[in-house]
Formats: sequence, structure tokens, C-alpha cells
Amino acid sequence: MGMATKPVGALRDPGETFGGEVVRPADDGYDDARAVFNGLIDKRPALILRCRTTGDIVEALAVARESGLEIAVRGGGHNIAGRSTSDGGVVIDLSPMKQITIDPVARIARVAPGVTWGELNDAAAEHGLATTGGTISTTGVAGLTLGGGLGWLMGGYGLAADNLTAVEIVTAEGDVVHADADHEPDLFWAVRGGGGNFGIVSSFEFRLHPVATVVAGLVVHAFDAAADLLRLCREFTAGLPDEIGLMPLLVHAPDGSGTPVAAVAVCHAGPSDQASSDLTRLLEHGSPLLTQVEPMPYPVVNTMLDDGFRPGNRYYWKSSFMPALSDEAIEVLVRRFAECPSPMSGIAIEYLHGAVTRIPVSATAVAHRDTSFNILIAGVWQDPAGDAANMTWARDTYAELEPFFVNRRYVNYLSEDDAEVRSAYGPNYERLAALKHRYDPENLFRANHNILPAPAQD
Repeated sequence: MGMATKPVGALRDPGETFGGEVVRPADDGYDDARAVFNGLIDKRPALILRCRTTGDIVEALAVARESGLEIAVRGGGHNIAGRSTSDGGVVIDLSPMKQITIDPVARIARVAPGVTWGELNDAAAEHGLATTGGTISTTGVAGLTLGGGLGWLMGGYGLAADNLTAVEIVTAEGDVVHADADHEPDLFWAVRGGGGNFGIVSSFEFRLHPVATVVAGLVVHAFDAAADLLRLCREFTAGLPDEIGLMPLLVHAPDGSGTPVAAVAVCHAGPSDQASSDLTRLLEHGSPLLTQVEPMPYPVVNTMLDDGFRPGNRYYWKSSFMPALSDEAIEVLVRRFAECPSPMSGIAIEYLHGAVTRIPVSATAVAHRDTSFNILIAGVWQDPAGDAANMTWARDTYAELEPFFVNRRYVNYLSEDDAEVRSAYGPNYERLAALKHRYDPENLFRANHNILPAPAQD
């Protein structure tokens, strides 16, 4: 598959209808334009086309197709594997597209693909509304949603993709298509979890919910209480109300000392009096070093972990799902975290329950519908000299935990060397491959975690 490639010097600029910015390697600002969230990723595109409108996307895609070079699509640029950029390819950069329209009566948000979750949260909060989104405010709406979209509100309202009601998408042929449950329903099914494999989404439409103030924050314990805290979380999650989002953490104290601690980040999106009752057991457990759980505007909870995930740090992640936190798994988690080489690294445990687990596996491309714990081994550091040690720690930790995992992985957490994507889609993979063959038979959109086009099987 693929097309003949033109010499880089022969790449044409877009036509006069392109209202965006063209950035080439010799241009001022090229290094800023090519930079992505993960400082470990250092790719040099042959051409960056920064779009402002859907028409710009259509023209940029025409230029990219004509070049025959690899095409990467960038929204927020947060993809940990660096799949939103390309060495020697064409980057179609959507980050300048920042439009947000909130319909507070219909409770609908229409969002351009360059918007971050912090920006959408703030706009919706002006009307006392919210939807499930990223736990890091600088994450792009586009990439997170197309990969499924875990977030604090998923217990009550499902994933980000579950709240998607429509998209405008530019297909591999350059057609602008509206897709929802009634128009192009197969394509709409595929983009809700299938990543960027099926086209370039130029507009998202989300269902919003009445969420204004939440009760949220952190409970921090000494590291020698880590195993006990994780066992408490295991018990606490049994019958957990839908309103609670829970994330146990093995991290380092943010005071610069590098001291390991055990913590729980929590968000209760129900009434505050209900929160007081629902959270009592968690808040009264043990002898915490810090308890800072209080009412706050919903957008604030999505900035709570931002300091640990700043743009430009070096990131290498491994993750998978555990059906339960067994004593044996807890022992490995605690022991392996204690051996991590960077005081910036951590292990986060995202609990999936409630509404997200009541949606059938076949309803969207996302296959993660079981009550489970998503284990994120987050290697984070700054010095390139630490690359080998930190990546090895993450890989070895994953290998020791592998006996406790099920064969499912969250596509948004796959690293660059995680090439096999079937485990991200489970029983939905064959349908996705057939739809890829229908909508992108040449595999034009392949820089992502790629679903290979394959004809439908009889």
C-alpha cells in the first residue's frame, strides 16, 4: 500500500484557499512547531501544515496525499508515543482550531480539534455543565476522545467517546462527512475508540451533564502504608457509587525531596452531603500525612495532576488492565515503584466502574467495559542520560505485573514500541479492520496506532 514519494524539495505549498500556516524545516519557528508533549519524541517533519478551518484540512490532506509521504495528524500533541508527528512526513496540525460552542439548553458542546480539555471544561463550566474528559487539563480533546477517553466522570456518564453525539470528519478521499447514529453510523461507531484510523475529525459534538461543583482532592499516606492503602482501595471500590472517580497513586512527594508516598486522588460528582457519607471510610483510614479533599469547581479537579505531567518532560509508559488488586499484585506494585530511578515517575491506578461498564462491548469501538483497574506505569524524567534506565524500569515493572493482567490495553497509553493493537480492541478488531478497508483502503492514516485494512470476513 502507499503511493510514490516526491522528493522533499518538490513538496508544493497549499493553494490560495489554504488559510493556515505552512512551516518548513528552514523556517523560523520550526522547532517550536514540531515539538510535542513528550520530550522523548524528537521527529523532524518535512512539512507542517497548521490548519484553521475544515477547508484547510481538506487542502492540507490533498498536499499530503500528493507527496506520498507519511501523514501524521496533530490535535493537542499529547500522544505519548509521538504518533502525532512524523520523521520526514507531513504533519497536519489542528492545534490552531480552537472554536468552542456551548448550547446550554440542549446541553451540547461543539468543539474544534485543537481544543484542550482545560479549555472545554472552562467553557462548559460557565453554564454549570461538564462531560467526561482527560484528567490532565493540557490533553487534547481530539486524541483522548478518539481513543476512548477515561476520566473522572466515567462512572456516572461513561467515557468521553460514549458522550460523543456526532463528528464532522474529512475522509481519506478528502470528503467532508457528518457522522452520527443516523448518518454514516458505521463510521461513527469506528471513531468512538478507533483512534485516528478513519479520517481527520474537524469537529466534535458532545453531550453535557449538570456538573458544577465536585468534592475532590488527594489523601496522602507515608509509603510504608502503601500496601495497606491499596488493600483499602480494593475494599472501598466494592459497590462504589457511580458518582465517585478513584485513582490510587504511588508517587513522589512534590516538595523536591523525592520521598515516595502512597496517595488516592478522588472526585465525587454527586451532592456534597452524599460525598461526605460516601467518602468517610477513605478519609478516615489510617494516619494520612495530608488530607485535602474539598468542594471545588469541576475544571479544577482536572488540573490536580498537571504538575506531574508537564510538556517537555520525557515520558515512557506501559499499561494494562487488572480485574482485581490481589495481595500478590499489590506486593509487586509497591516493590517495583520503590525501585524506580526517577523521582518524577509514578504508578497510577484508574478504576473503571459504573456507567462505563454498563455499555455493551459492541456499542462502540472501545472494548473496555469490565469493572477493572487500569494500571499505568508512568516513567517520567528530564535528562536524556536517563532514557535507558527509566524505560527499562517501566518495561521490567510491566513484565513482573503481566501475570495479573488481562489481555486488554488502553490505546491512548500505548508507547511507540507497542506496535500490536489487537489487545486494545478485543472482539471489535475485525469489524474495525473491515471498516478501515472501506474508509481508508490505502492505509493513508497509518502514523497512529494502526488498524490494518482487511476485507470483511463472511
